[in-house]
Amino acid sequence: MKSPQLLDHSNLLTTFESTAIAAGREILRIYEEGCDVELKDDRSPVTAADRAAEVIITKALRDATPGIPIVAEEEISGGHVPGDLGARFYLVDPLDGTREFVNRNGDFTVNIALIEHGAPVMGVVYAPVRGWLFTGGPEGAQEVIVDHAGRIITRKNIACRAAPKEMVAVASRSHRTTETDDYLNNYPVADCVSVGSSIKFGLLARGEADIYPRLSRTMEWDTAAGDAVLRAAGGMTMTLDGKPLTYGRRNQANDADFANPSFVARGKL
Repeated sequence: MKSPQLLDHSNLLTTFESTAIAAGREILRIYEEGCDVELKDDRSPVTAADRAAEVIITKALRDATPGIPIVAEEEISGGHVPGDLGARFYLVDPLDGTREFVNRNGDFTVNIALIEHGAPVMGVVYAPVRGWLFTGGPEGAQEVIVDHAGRIITRKNIACRAAPKEMVAVASRSHRTTETDDYLNNYPVADCVSVGSSIKFGLLARGEADIYPRLSRTMEWDTAAGDAVLRAAGGMTMTLDGKPLTYGRRNQANDADFANPSFVARGKL
């Protein structure tokens, strides 16, 4: 088996940041101008912003590291599926929270993640309306504040907190279920914040929330970047049997390629 190419993770994370910001600026342009909404075969929405952002991201990644496969949501939807992923690949969701984009509530993100041996080792989550850029890699996690012109204003290190006696949960704005509420009843949850997209992982990573169960369907590109940030901040995303969530699932007996099982994301245990 061919060994994966050597990477400068610090420089690659810088590429992730600048690429996410560039994609976010294009998304904001379309968000402000308005656009039509289409439905894909799975009845999920897609817009010109999803497609334009993905073109920006995939080009930047292929230019920077041409040998690393990319699993990108809209390319997969269009039938462009990479072959052997090897030990290292990217997961890209150019616009996580398209329903939030359509509903104009601002809770959508750009997600870029690097997977190595099934684990998310680096990722960025950028919420362009809020100006929040969460990053995670081998050197830890950060929150970066970005203005609408794409300029970085501030940068600080972030970390998960140990769960307090009264926990704060986060749940999906568009996909919350009674099963989620039943699950949370097993924990001392004092408050549950509903928020869209992978912003939920950012709230866990910066110590504002403690637990995020997801018992309805997600895809790997929905979670990988946020999971990378969370792990870099000291948290973990686990399947319901307590094992770390892994990436690169294909040929699954009961679900599509790259579909996640149910999971629970946590701060420090």
